[in-house]
Amino acid sequence: MANFLPHKLVADLQREFHINAEQFIQEHETGEQITSVRINPAKQSGAFNNLSNVPWCKEGYYLNARPVFTLDPLFHAGTYYVQEASSMFISHIIKTILPDKTPSIVLDLCAAPGGKSTLLNSTLHSDSLLVANEIIKTRVGTLADNLTKWGNINTIVTNNDPASFSRLPGYFDLMLVDAPCSGSGMFRKDPQTINQWSEESVKLCSQRQQRILADSLIALKENGILIYSTCSYSVEENEAIADWLCDHYDMESIQIPIDSNWGIDETLSPKHQCYGYRFYPGKLKGEGFFTSCFIKKESQHTFNRKKIKSQQNQVDSSIFRNWIKADIDSTLFSFKEDILLFPRHQLTALQIIQNVLYLKKVGTKVGKVNKRDVIPHHELALSNYQHTHIQKVELSLTTALQYLRKADIAIETSISGWALACYHGFALGWMKVLPNRINNYYPKDWRIFNL
Repeated sequence: MANFLPHKLVADLQREFHINAEQFIQEHETGEQITSVRINPAKQSGAFNNLSNVPWCKEGYYLNARPVFTLDPLFHAGTYYVQEASSMFISHIIKTILPDKTPSIVLDLCAAPGGKSTLLNSTLHSDSLLVANEIIKTRVGTLADNLTKWGNINTIVTNNDPASFSRLPGYFDLMLVDAPCSGSGMFRKDPQTINQWSEESVKLCSQRQQRILADSLIALKENGILIYSTCSYSVEENEAIADWLCDHYDMESIQIPIDSNWGIDETLSPKHQCYGYRFYPGKLKGEGFFTSCFIKKESQHTFNRKKIKSQQNQVDSSIFRNWIKADIDSTLFSFKEDILLFPRHQLTALQIIQNVLYLKKVGTKVGKVNKRDVIPHHELALSNYQHTHIQKVELSLTTALQYLRKADIAIETSISGWALACYHGFALGWMKVLPNRINNYYPKDWRIFNL
């Protein structure tokens, strides 16, 4: 593989960052595959407790081998997310800059497939609101599904161009821009990306990154935090972008404390000496990654936040008293044919956002009401706010996989009616137990296939 690594890239890294070129090439020749997962704090199964931790993220674990995740019901239940270890460093940044976990309104601008969105959703204060945006329509569904599995109601998924966020000037407390890049940091994990890399692609990506930031930074409030990251090694996409931010915006670099044993390289941008953090395979247990953090110092005007009339049709919560926990600050409202559960204290934020953006998902769909009967939605099955008194049926591994295939299942149970199909106590979805059969309500679009 070494003969195919871009010579210019390796030479630049050796000259500018004094990397050990021989070690760098050898790491890519061996092609070691490192698999890591990050647990969902709200759905702790204990499945990874005996494994090694990712040093900069206490919820992250390294696996000894890569399993077939599709055949693990706990994966479908949202108890963990398969995420590259280096990118989990975002958790350490959040805990550093928001030590008191102040409630915030946060934008993950380039969010699909959802790794960093679920990380933010776990790390931020529970009263925060996360807006997870994806510009590509074919990818936004996966983002919505992964946040559904994570089970929290304080999320909005949007499908908008970064320029659309200019309609919300000074609105967000924190923005994460995990920018599209040339992908050189994934060379070891995905060797096919080597053939797609070129100096021209780096240049084009740098221009695209500047355009994304220029279109969206107006949405960050004064003294708001920007976290910028890529999976690229190229200066043009990393330190040069940090300098560009300082040239065109009043951005102040934030130094993030790191443990010297972690193997992370702290860098300084050439012009403004902005702090950056580089991850190299071989120096640490993870793939190539770069991130930098800033505080926006320039004065930022905000839109007129005059009182907005509610656009939500409130729902009688008593209908769902046996379906949803009672001790949460939430509200129910109808949207099209579904009833949604959303944080009550974030309703104004929702009303503001839905006025200017296209929304793909809001909060948690709890179901529909047919007369006085509730037809529960799959999102409620995966929610962290379902009522503890809902009937549950524990499934074996074999039966759980049959359920996830949306196949007919046969079990012995004394219950009747709606019940949660569970594996190791974690809900996979709904079933309805009838006198002569069990109806499998796992969503057709979510079903797994025989491998």
